[in-house]
Amino acid sequence: MVGNKTVFVTGSSRGIGKAIAALFSAEGYNVAIMCKSSIRELEETYKELTAYTPNILALQGDLSDYTIASSAISKIINKFGRIDVLVNNAGISYVGLFNKMKPQDWKKVIDNNLYSVINCTHLVLQEMLKEHKGNIVNISSMWGETGASCEAVYSATKGAINAFTRSMAKELAPSRIRVNAIACGVIDTKMNSFLTVEEKYDLMEKIPMGRFGTPEEIAKLVLFLAENDSSYITGQVINADGGMI
Repeated sequence: MVGNKTVFVTGSSRGIGKAIAALFSAEGYNVAIMCKSSIRELEETYKELTAYTPNILALQGDLSDYTIASSAISKIINKFGRIDVLVNNAGISYVGLFNKMKPQDWKKVIDNNLYSVINCTHLVLQEMLKEHKGNIVNISSMWGETGASCEAVYSATKGAINAFTRSMAKELAPSRIRVNAIACGVIDTKMNSFLTVEEKYDLMEKIPMGRFGTPEEIAKLVLFLAENDSSYITGQVINADGGMI
């Protein structure tokens, strides 16, 4: 067992998840990273993080499957002894008219975005409740608050995550476990790679700060919510969207 605090960051092979894992590893945490299918990127991230600390565990699997999620949590506990912080970041988007979607399309979005959060939270709580402490940070979206045209099911999953965050925070506060969410605006990641250059500029004009956010900015907010500086903050869905909503 390694003595440092341990963080489990889901969906951490790239983008926001990778930035979160990198910052926590730089801060001396044991870090467990995991992805569903981006194996090459996961291996590259693992190599980069070991430059900060050798205490990195890389896992692969579908966290919407409770059995796979349970196996992953067990491996983290076996290696590091505990999980102090869970960052539920794994998620996918689907851009298109809802009436053109097929059942398998929305099932994929719901499984990846919502079931992974519920599964990991349920499993990690079995350990956190024993310790009577812990932190959970859910990566959500501003569309979970307002809804987005052509992203109806994605928005629905993020709205569910926001409600889940607030409910769990009330339930777990007596056990000294804090639960918060970050409602991200447009962040400069591969998730937005489908946009043309013109579409990106048009979108930037709608953001009061005039730019996209960076994964590193979200990572710093996650670290703040996971540390004692935010010890009286729980049940919050914090917008990080450049003033867009």
